Amino acid sequence: MTEKVTISDVEVILSEPADVDMQWVGNEDIINELKAAWMIVDENDFPLNPRILGKPGVGKTTLAYATGKRLNKPVYIFQCTMDTRPEDLLINPVISSDSKIAYVASSLVSAMIKGGVCLLDEGNRMSEKSWASLAPLMDKRRYVDSIIAGIRIYAHADFRLCVTMNSDSSTYEIPEYISSRLQPKIFVEFPNRADEINILSYNVPFTSQEILEYCVDFLQNAHIHDEPYTVRDGINIIRYYMKSRELNGKNKLMLNKKEFKESIIHILEPSGIRFCPDKYEMYMNEENDSNQRENLF
Repeated sequence: MTEKVTISDVEVILSEPADVDMQWVGNEDIINELKAAWMIVDENDFPLNPRILGKPGVGKTTLAYATGKRLNKPVYIFQCTMDTRPEDLLINPVISSDSKIAYVASSLVSAMIKGGVCLLDEGNRMSEKSWASLAPLMDKRRYVDSIIAGIRIYAHADFRLCVTMNSDSSTYEIPEYISSRLQPKIFVEFPNRADEINILSYNVPFTSQEILEYCVDFLQNAHIHDEPYTVRDGINIIRYYMKSRELNGKNKLMLNKKEFKESIIHILEPSGIRFCPDKYEMYMNEENDSNQRENLF
């Protein structure tokens, strides 16, 4: 049933929280870093607004969602884009069934009202104009002003905010007055081998141990060279490999290294196969020979 609230005589329709299967598997210290940022240690204290940093696919969104759920809070996710407008972040007018204007709260504002967690996903894809509308929310004021609805909305005491950020050519520089409000920085790094096996096993529980270990060895070799291949890529490689085997009437749980390399090429790129366990030693020897030749000049 649609939930509505009245703020300064204006009726606002709330958005639903996200309900997805996301469990954090791996380094528990990062969960505690996020919990610490959201803690209140004094009646005059207020929560911080952490930014979660890391390469695409390392689990930033999962971290925020899983932490919110562990705190027994509803979690709302707002996907930021280059086209996100201030009103998209706050309240949008729509035409209701009786041809009247109705006001619909964004996932952010709904989280503010309900005392939930809001994740601004890929926040640095938004322009400064959109960020400016959130400045008072991220300090002691803890409110936003909706010009469209003509109301000021104060955040519930239990409301928590965090932002994930990627670094690529389609992102904006965050203005300093916003950057100073998005603290602390929480870094999500590549997982170690044991954690990566657990993550893959959780996400692809229908594969075999042999396939898991071959894929993790591939990913760990790539991590050594800081290649942007992540556990998300590993999940997609395994799933595509198993689907291809099933389609061709083959045992999907059996590892065929040649076909696995073909799946890597489909998901990533041909050069990625150099990190496969049976190719990696040869690749490293070639790299060493190349470095030795360069040292002659």
